[in-house]
Amino acid sequence: MKIIVDRGRCTGIGICESVTEDYFEVADDGSLILHKELVDAGDENLVREAVRACPAKALTIDET
Repeated sequence: MKIIVDRGRCTGIGICESVTEDYFEVADDGSLILHKELVDAGDENLVREAVRACPAKALTIDET
């Protein structure tokens, strides 16, 4: 499972970071820092929650 970020859509609100800071961080300039692109076993539901919570729909998951 891989996290995909559409940087053109990301507004840097930071809801993803509030759900799981192990994967997402919003820098001081509002850009998204993706700490891990591949999702660790056991973190799937947490990452899915962060993706669903993104108001800009900038996050998706590649299940392949």
